[in-house]
Amino acid sequence: MKTTFRDLLHCDGPLVLPGAHDALSARLIQQAGFPGYFIGGFPLVGARYGVPDVGLKGLGEISAGVRDIMAACDLPVFVDIDDGYGDVKNAVHTMHTYERMGVAAMQIEDQRWPKRCGHMAGKQVVAPEQMEAKIRAMVAERINPDTFLWARTDARGPLGLDEALRRAERYLRAGADGLFVEAPRSLEELEQVGKAFDVVQAANPLEGGLTPILPPEELHRLGFKVVIYGINLVLHVTRTMQTFLDDLKARRFALQGKGASFKEYLTAVGFDDWALIDEHFGEAGIRPSSTGSGD
Repeated sequence: MKTTFRDLLHCDGPLVLPGAHDALSARLIQQAGFPGYFIGGFPLVGARYGVPDVGLKGLGEISAGVRDIMAACDLPVFVDIDDGYGDVKNAVHTMHTYERMGVAAMQIEDQRWPKRCGHMAGKQVVAPEQMEAKIRAMVAERINPDTFLWARTDARGPLGLDEALRRAERYLRAGADGLFVEAPRSLEELEQVGKAFDVVQAANPLEGGLTPILPPEELHRLGFKVVIYGINLVLHVTRTMQTFLDDLKARRFALQGKGASFKEYLTAVGFDDWALIDEHFGEAGIRPSSTGSGD
């Protein structure tokens, strides 16, 4: 049977989940030996559509990206479903869409649409009653009892930490399996959040964000079981591409041979497995030429 997200939580220490922004990054996460991974809207809409995470894309566009990413990776995946893209029936429909894809865990938030990255200014949140209703509906209507439902509150920014903690408590009583209080501003706030609830909690040490960056072990000591590095890969890939393009435009060619080799790339995308199928069953092999031109 496929590993569930609940199975992953039995590990010792923090559960570290890198974020995948496309199918290749998901394959690399699996090849690196991580037990699971995360898909957030911020890197997905940026990599797939070239737009910021400010509510420009909905369930149809984002779920298409999630589907393609999941097709390339066998690991349990935790998906950010924004606010569920509407009211209670939309939230349940969104959950069912992802459950049928095989998503192991998903996170719904209390932002008002159009939502934005949790570390951006200008966020607004809905009344807690609206979020509670979505959680209750999702808990009652989930197809797979192993689906792990996270409640995320973005109230820290617009309403303060005390209100964020009050909302988290309400969402827990509504039936959420885990809690994510987005964007604490200091070590003291992290400590306060971490000890506030006897339930699985997630932390999001976002590069360039509002929350202090701490090692996973320190976050675990503070009370956070799951540590999400949701945007790190897409940030590093963006800088790598910018650096190479600058080098190419300037005709320096200083970075030639500094990337993955032709053979390493083919290994990453599983070429040998497909070549073996072709050799066994096809009319002609598809082994690459010795020149490795990539044409």
